[in-house]
Amino acid sequence: MKTKKPGKKAVKGTSKKVIITSGKRKRALARAVLTSGKGVVRINKILLETFSPAMIKTRIMEPLMLAGDIARNVNISVNVNGGGIQAQGEASRLAIARGLLEFSSSKELKKTYLDYDKHLLVADVRRNESHKPNDSKPRRKRTKSKR
Repeated sequence: MKTKKPGKKAVKGTSKKVIITSGKRKRALARAVLTSGKGVVRINKILLETFSPAMIKTRIMEPLMLAGDIARNVNISVNVNGGGIQAQGEASRLAIARGLLEFSSSKELKKTYLDYDKHLLVADVRRNESHKPNDSKPRRKRTKSKR
């Protein structure tokens, strides 16, 4: 005799698609969760419409504008920490673009992103150069005294 396990009931035809992606830029790490919905975008629980500064807001909106109708059918929640405000914006942008591409699984969206900007799908691997031993800065050498 089979017994049912307690838990969530699945109603036929109402399964939600959930996609989790991440993006990095310098020390900033962004995790995006995409679910089917009405196009609500939140960055650290703040709506994108009220996000500031405006320049970073427009950078984050680029993959959404390029995606068009796909972005209007997806709720996006991004949790980003580390790094500066600029790096956080770039990391969020990368995570959102990767998530939308995975959500739609469209080859023409991938081509659109790559034609617009390669960094929508490919992380920027540049990092700060480390300090060398007994030096003041990564490249500057200590002043030599001749007397």
